[in-house]
Amino acid sequence: MQFSSGYYSHHPVVDYFNAMDPQLYGEKPPYGAELGIKDIGMSVPMGISAANVAGIYSKIRMGAGNIEIQFPGYRTGSRNAQTPEMFGEDQRQAIRELSMANEVKFTTHASFQLMGMMGRDERGNYSIYNATQDLFELKRAIDFQADMGGGSVVIHSGEFERPMTDMYLDDETNRINLARDPSGRLLFKQAHTQEMDARFELLDDRTHAKIETVQKNRLVAHPEWRREKTGRWGVDQNGNKVYIRGLEKDSAGRIIYDGDYIDYERRKILDPYDPGSGRVPEFDEYKKEFKIRQKSFEDFKKESEEYNKYLEQKFLREKGRKPNYYEKMYPEEAYVRATLDANEGIARGWSVYYGQNTEKHIKALNKLEEARKFYEQMDKSIPQEEQWKILREDRELFNMTAGFAAPEMKHPLDLIKRAVEDNRRQLEYARTAASGQLQQAEDTFETKQHIVTPIKRLEKHGVRLYAEAGIHALRKTRDPNNPVTVAVEHIFPERFGGHLEELRWIITKSRERMVEMLTHPEIEYGASMAPEVMDEEKLRKGVIQPNPYYMGVSREEAQKLAERHIKATLDTGHINLWRKYWQDDPRKTREENEGAFKTWVLNQVENLAKEKMVGNVHLADNYGYHDDHLGPGQGNSPIREIMAILKKYGYEKAVTVEPGADASTDLSDFHGLMKTWRFFGSPVYGMGFRGAGVPQTWSDVQYSFFGQNKPPYYIFGGYAPSNDWTLWSAVPLE
Repeated sequence: MQFSSGYYSHHPVVDYFNAMDPQLYGEKPPYGAELGIKDIGMSVPMGISAANVAGIYSKIRMGAGNIEIQFPGYRTGSRNAQTPEMFGEDQRQAIRELSMANEVKFTTHASFQLMGMMGRDERGNYSIYNATQDLFELKRAIDFQADMGGGSVVIHSGEFERPMTDMYLDDETNRINLARDPSGRLLFKQAHTQEMDARFELLDDRTHAKIETVQKNRLVAHPEWRREKTGRWGVDQNGNKVYIRGLEKDSAGRIIYDGDYIDYERRKILDPYDPGSGRVPEFDEYKKEFKIRQKSFEDFKKESEEYNKYLEQKFLREKGRKPNYYEKMYPEEAYVRATLDANEGIARGWSVYYGQNTEKHIKALNKLEEARKFYEQMDKSIPQEEQWKILREDRELFNMTAGFAAPEMKHPLDLIKRAVEDNRRQLEYARTAASGQLQQAEDTFETKQHIVTPIKRLEKHGVRLYAEAGIHALRKTRDPNNPVTVAVEHIFPERFGGHLEELRWIITKSRERMVEMLTHPEIEYGASMAPEVMDEEKLRKGVIQPNPYYMGVSREEAQKLAERHIKATLDTGHINLWRKYWQDDPRKTREENEGAFKTWVLNQVENLAKEKMVGNVHLADNYGYHDDHLGPGQGNSPIREIMAILKKYGYEKAVTVEPGADASTDLSDFHGLMKTWRFFGSPVYGMGFRGAGVPQTWSDVQYSFFGQNKPPYYIFGGYAPSNDWTLWSAVPLE
């Protein structure tokens, strides 16, 4: 019976209605309408939203179907920031019993302060030891979740800061900037100047400390290298006849090749990057000085591309393979190396100069020692005047000594002894100066070889720690149908891992490393079965040792295990934070630009979802400025569309609301969950009418039952029926 348009009647004997089941009334269901109350969980930060097991149970009694237990504490816990190890066996058993009795599944969020596996400290430096401590922090969250029976363990990925205008992955995709669309239009930037003054951090891969920050708009004085201008036949540094390529341009006049490097004898340089016999600066014969030019960041992009091509040819020739990602050079690395070239060059120049003096003084000492012995013999039989005559006839010896003669010295032997002492002092000075300068040059050269971008450190060390966490989750899993999973979450746009393509890169690399660790009997920098002596060869090539993670499984099986235990957490609030950095196209309307941003978001989600990488979902909303955790539907994140894409690709894992703002601006954090139920059309059974056959809305029920700021729809005291009396539907009457 229809009393008013859009509503159906409710008869207490014949039927009941679902106030939130629009599909039952001929309405088109919204995106994600298949999500019900039992599908949508709630996060509970321990020490903030709940104090203990009883606090968790209170959320269950309110109606939360699934719960993500979050641990704000880092390493050492406190009352307001608890850690997994603050919950002993009794508490863990109680939570397991809550899970079974209430058919509620639990997931875990590791410490909020964990920002990836880079081990960054408060000074901005990175440490393997800090990263390992963070791994332990993640492992104890994994242990806790294993005691819950299985499920996802969330960890933030905010590995390092990188400019949003220059978001590259590795050298294989270095020409693809994630900050630009296929047409080249810049989509994101943090400030209107960032395209020009973007900053890049550089690390020393031995100490992992930050050594330099490269800024794009800073110029670096660097030599103009001597190159062949016109192609010709000549010889190389070994005297072999070769063709020396000159400057080449295309039909449009653009330089496509700058010419081969040549030395001052116009010989082709064999290894341009050799510190001793490599490329040389051009000499300006008119100004009588070497040519120096202020070079920009774009010059060093070209420098890195040229170096990588040279390196590829060298590796194919000498090793039969192409250089790997770590061995290639990034533009920012070329930039910093250039700043150190001057220091290295000066040190090598002084080393050569003092080295020449050393040779001269050694020759003089040998001559003077022979003369001293000779004149000591003559002093016994030849008069002093005759000794002077003999000394003057030896012009070389006379020149060595005459300059050091003192007025009081009348005997040639005294003069020779003084010259010996002076030459010894000068030899010692030349020796120490030459060796010291050479040492400085070699140290500078070595430093240049160890300058890396943070992504290289992440790929070499951080990814391995993610893989170790995945293996730990594998070993802790009791039920293969409910595995413990490390679910890496993209965090803020300003940090690597905030972009979903970066997150996908982390997941892919971590899975690849986990496969290697499960299938290779030996591993680099692994656990040693016996003491090892570290030498130069091992330091350069790596230490291969027995692999403690080896399982002897096939590569195919290892890939399945890696995909099962390392996944991604998709956060609908975090991805909306890219909105504030989005660059509108001035040629489009506001609606068109809004649609373009939404399309970008959904494309990113689909790229992640179609590869089955998503293992956990956080639902939160905002207006694109800060992660204040509004209830879904209260901001402008395209949450329904995101969930529709995930469902399209078969997502069936945890979906958790992360209430935040509602704890302060609404009656409780639980209202954030209720807003989510309403947003997704989850059914709430009717408890009366507002009048004239119009049933209550979700908002009516939400605030009458929980907030109690509306007239109650229940009776109490003497008017209440006995406890033995119930409604036909068995719905409790309060």
